[in-house]
Formats: sequence, C-alpha cells, structure tokens
Amino acid sequence: MEFGPRRATVGTQGADMEQQLSRPTWSRQIEFTLAGIGCAVGLGNIWRFPYLCYRSGGGAFLVPYLLMLVVLGIPLLYMELIVGQYTRRGPVHALAIVCPLLKGVGIASVAISFIMCTYYNVVITWALYYLFNSFQAPLPWQNCNNTWNTPNCTNHATNSSYSSTASQEFFKYKMLEQTSGVEEAGVVRWELFLILILAWILIYFCIFKGVKSTGKVVYFTALFPYVILIALLINNVQLPGALSGITFFIVPVWEKLLSVEVWVNAAAQIFNSIGICFGSLLAMSSYNSFNNNILKDTLTIAIINSLTSILAGFVIFSAFGYMSHLQGIPVVDLAVDGPGLVYIVYPQAFANMPVAQLWAVMFFFMLLCLGLDSEFAMVEVLVTSLMDEFYQHLIKFFKRKELFVLAVCGAACLLGIPCVMQVGIYVFQLMDHYTAIVSILFIACFEVTAICWIYGVTRLSDNLEEMTGTRANIFFRLCWLIFAPLLVFVILVFSIIQFKPAHYGDYVFPPWAQGLGWVIALASIIWIPLGAVHTLWVLPGSLIQKLRLSITPNALDEMSKMPYYERGGRDGYPGIAVISSNIHLPEKPPVQTNF
Repeated sequence: MEFGPRRATVGTQGADMEQQLSRPTWSRQIEFTLAGIGCAVGLGNIWRFPYLCYRSGGGAFLVPYLLMLVVLGIPLLYMELIVGQYTRRGPVHALAIVCPLLKGVGIASVAISFIMCTYYNVVITWALYYLFNSFQAPLPWQNCNNTWNTPNCTNHATNSSYSSTASQEFFKYKMLEQTSGVEEAGVVRWELFLILILAWILIYFCIFKGVKSTGKVVYFTALFPYVILIALLINNVQLPGALSGITFFIVPVWEKLLSVEVWVNAAAQIFNSIGICFGSLLAMSSYNSFNNNILKDTLTIAIINSLTSILAGFVIFSAFGYMSHLQGIPVVDLAVDGPGLVYIVYPQAFANMPVAQLWAVMFFFMLLCLGLDSEFAMVEVLVTSLMDEFYQHLIKFFKRKELFVLAVCGAACLLGIPCVMQVGIYVFQLMDHYTAIVSILFIACFEVTAICWIYGVTRLSDNLEEMTGTRANIFFRLCWLIFAPLLVFVILVFSIIQFKPAHYGDYVFPPWAQGLGWVIALASIIWIPLGAVHTLWVLPGSLIQKLRLSITPNALDEMSKMPYYERGGRDGYPGIAVISSNIHLPEKPPVQTNF
C-alpha cells in the first residue's frame, strides 16, 4: 500500500507535528535488524542460558526452550514490532494509542529500562576493568601471589567452602573490595567510578545522533562478538575433556522435563533474552519505514538470538569439560553459579589455557560489545519516549538533541555510583532481583492484555495488512489470542509461588533491604494503576461510559476535540495510525515515501 507525505490540517501544536514529520528513519533496513540483534543478544546469552542448561539437566533444557521460542518469543516480538512501526512512536505513546486504560504500561516500560540502564552499565564497567587487566602477564587472577589474596586462596579450582580460587579473590577483593553486607557501605571504588564514566562516554557516542549514529555502531558491536565466540569455540574444543562438557550440554536428562521449574525457566529465558516489554525493540521499530517487512526482522532477531545462546552453550560447556578434566570430577559436580560464570569461572578457565592473555582480551572485549548493544537500546527507550512527549520543551531548553542525550547519560551515570562503591555488588544484586525478575513479569502481563485482548488480534492484523499488504496467519493469531497470554500469566503465577527474597551467595538481605527492593520494583509497576486512574479521571461520562472509552483506541485524542485522520479501523474505531490528531493521511497520494 502506498502512502504519501502527511500534511497538517490545523496549525496548533506545530512543534510536535514538526518532530513527527521529520522523524528520522534507519539509513538502511539492515541497521534496524542489526540493532535488534544487538539489543536481544546480550550478556544473558553468555551466562544465564548456559547456567540454566547446567542446572536443568543439559540438553533437556533445549526442548522447552525451543518450544517457548516458537509459541511465546517470536509471536510477542512480532506484536511489539507491529505496534512500534505502525504508530511511529515510543512505548509511552504507542500504548496510550492502543489502550488508554493501560497507557501506564508504556511508562512502566520506560521506567524499568531507565532503572536497568543505571546498574546494567556497571556490568560493562566490570568488563572494561577485566579487559584492561588482561594485558598483564601473568593474568592477575592466575595465581595467589598477590597482595589481595588471603591464606585460603588456592591456585586450583575447588568446591571446598573453606578455600577460594585466585579468580574468586580477584573479583571479590581486588576489583570490588567487597564489604561483608549491605549494612556496610564502604567507600567509592575510584578505579571503577572512572571506568563507569568511560562506559557512559561510549554509550553517549553510540546514540547521541539517534538512529543515525546507532545504525553505524551496530555494524561492529552486533557482528564482532560472533567472531570471538567462534574463535573461542575452535580453541576450546581442542582442550582435553572438552567433549565431556559438550556431551553434557547436548544429551538430555529426560527426567528434568517433569519439573515445572524447568519449563518456567525456559519461558522466562526467552522472555528476558529477546527483551520483550522493555520497550527497546518497540522504540527502535518506530524508526522503520512504514512498509518494512516486519516478519522478516522478527524471525531474524529471534532465531539469531537463540542460535547465539546455543553457540555460547557450546563455548561454555567445552570450557566446563576442560575444568572437570583439570579437577578430576564430573561436569555435573562443578561449582557454577549465575553471573560468576562470566567473571569467576571463565577467567579461571583462561588461566590454564595456552596464550591466556589473548583469550582473556578477546572474551572481555566481546562482553563489552554485547553489553554496549543492550545498554544503548535501554537508554534509547527513554530518549525516544521523552522526545515524543516533550519535544518542543526539550528542544527549547537544551537547544540540541545531542545535549539532551548527554544530560540523560550524565544522570544515569550519577545514579550508578552506589554500584561502584564497596557495597556495589549487593546494590547490583538487589536491583537486578527486583527489577529484572519481579517488575518485568507484571509489565509483560499487562502489555499482552492491552494489545492482544483489549486492542485485539483483529485490529493488530488490520494494521499489519495496511503496512505490508498481508494479514497475520492463523498461527500468530492463535498465539496472540490464547497461547502467549496464558503462558505469560502462568509464568507470573509460578514466579510468585516460587518467589524467594533477594540473596547474594549465602548472604540474605535484611528486611529493610528487601523493602527497598520492593520500592525499586514499584518505581516501574506503579505507573500502570496510576495511568488507569488518570485515564478514568479525565474521560467524560458515567463510570460505565468511562470504562468503555478507556478501552477504545485513541479515546483520549477523541476527547481533545481535534480533527482525526479520515482513515479509521475496520470496526468503526479509529486505527492506531492516528499519531497526532491534527495530521491527515490522504487516500491516494501521488508519490510513495517513507512514513
């Protein structure tokens, strides 16, 4: 279907209209695809997926994982890209257009992305710290002959609770200078703070020009990690014992499939890995051309994300096999935990590899690239949403978008300071537990409800047909209507049933810290009920009329008494293409152009 240039019918709100008319698009569509891959593929592919495989019986985890990819991951990603590309807005406006009652879901997505970006960049800071230290010979975590080592340090891997490895002590006593608990704050680790500033400088220069700069950066950051992963795999499979680790990875322990937790973990991994409900991919897709082939991008991003996790599994489990060979114990008995897989276990494996410095530099540079992609995607969500909402005021105050992006990065950097103090690892763990685990599941449940059930599968398919000329097939419509919403609800219920208070290793956070964690979680979730209350408050009529209007797409725009697009939805409601109520879309424009 051809679309012509928009023309204004009313002179009011000129700045907002100008921002929409001049909204940039990706220079090439491949840039969006690469940015989407970079956003989806992150550190979770490197440590969380192998860790869940290890804990869930190796190859047995792949069965529910791939099933959840098909019925949950791909359909929900497709849904978000349709909404983003069609509305040409970030998550805040997009959800307000789709379902005014649940407009707070969009604000919650932005809030959770901003909260996560403040502490996620600390992971990039750690990667840079290890990268800088990887040029030393020998590696500083290679032996116990250092000033920070304790008498309990051993040069060999161990499962004993009375001793610690050189890599554990480097992470705990050298880099973090970790305190005994959250009650003891300690001081700022100035080395880490300076590296944190460097990390934010890198993020700024990745996004300061919007999609024009991001689109160029992703050519490197999205593709280079695969070069490193393949090189690591070629090296690792030649190590003694590697085959036993790979065998553990691909041969299922079928009894594990009887555990509900394995299925819930598989669904949660798909959900968090692709980045559904974080708003990142929805915001990025808003810069697509209107007629872009969304299904192709959806399949490319989702499948490459999962293939990356499987590739990382071969890399990590071949290293596990090598470690089990060195220790003389089965792979299943290795002491492996979550984030420690990246900064403790794998560096320990490097220490025993030939040319250890080379592999360490390559690995941590790969982590840097993976982290940058995910980080600037989260920052871009906030920038896009605020520019959509307050374009006129922001440009008037900051003069240039680049200065506004600088202010956002500076504020996030300051908020990340607690994570680079000696208490930082506890702050990081507390924020991650209550944000990435608690908040995102609630947001996901309401987003799926808003788009799949209230806005409806029919309208969503209509929008897709208007953009691409093809409606969603029966598989996607069934997933949107039944399978995906039910799976998200089941994941939420089991996560609540199995919820455990935040802890770090054997350390359990005190009650006041757990309470602070819930405050962090509510900082994003609270916008959902607040948005619903505000919508019902401002809409006219009785309570029944308010409720009816609140689930009508564009009801808030209708109330503003401004002219609509002449084009409406097939069922009589205005389609969500009504991005600004004073813009008209002609039926048969003479020239084809990007939206």
